[in-house]
Amino acid sequence: MNFPTKLVEDVVTEISKLPGIGKKTAMRLALHLLKADEMTSIDLASAIVNFRTKTRFCQSCHHISESELCSICSNSKRDSSVICVVEDSRDVLAIEDTLQYNGLYHVLGGVISPMSGIGPEELNIPKLLERASHESVKEIILALSPNMEGDTTAFYLSKRLVDKQVSISSIARGIPVGGELEYTDSITLGRSIMKRTIYQ
Repeated sequence: MNFPTKLVEDVVTEISKLPGIGKKTAMRLALHLLKADEMTSIDLASAIVNFRTKTRFCQSCHHISESELCSICSNSKRDSSVICVVEDSRDVLAIEDTLQYNGLYHVLGGVISPMSGIGPEELNIPKLLERASHESVKEIILALSPNMEGDTTAFYLSKRLVDKQVSISSIARGIPVGGELEYTDSITLGRSIMKRTIYQ
């Protein structure tokens, strides 16, 4: 691709590093920003810098947050007796969109994947085991994508949680095998949460 200036090339190169955005789309976005009011670019740059420098992770569930506890963990109206275990924050957002779940979450930060060199020690498992030991927790829902890595992680967690005084359940298999939670429609995902099954 030919660039009129080095400035255009630089911004297109950086934008195209984002997932799902190729050089042509990046060029369209760059030209849009060039035509828009200067404050549009300044506000966008400021928002990105603030997002990157001020975003934290909840000390309880590891979901995206601006403070020590995320908005879900700090909400006294949530059911603290149920913890839904997910791979990452995208899954939290997907489940929240269903409006079918009112408990808490635990974000693992990934799944066990020996092929990728990811073992249990790389995941937020110790904090989950600690939370599961609290008397107030009655159920752990394993809401992991129904693929080999998700099933391996669910099996591992079920073994680690077996001595805890909690019920272990899994979301119903309305989710297609090999699918990803974030791409599942809200109705199917919502029903999977509501129709979850006991894991053991």
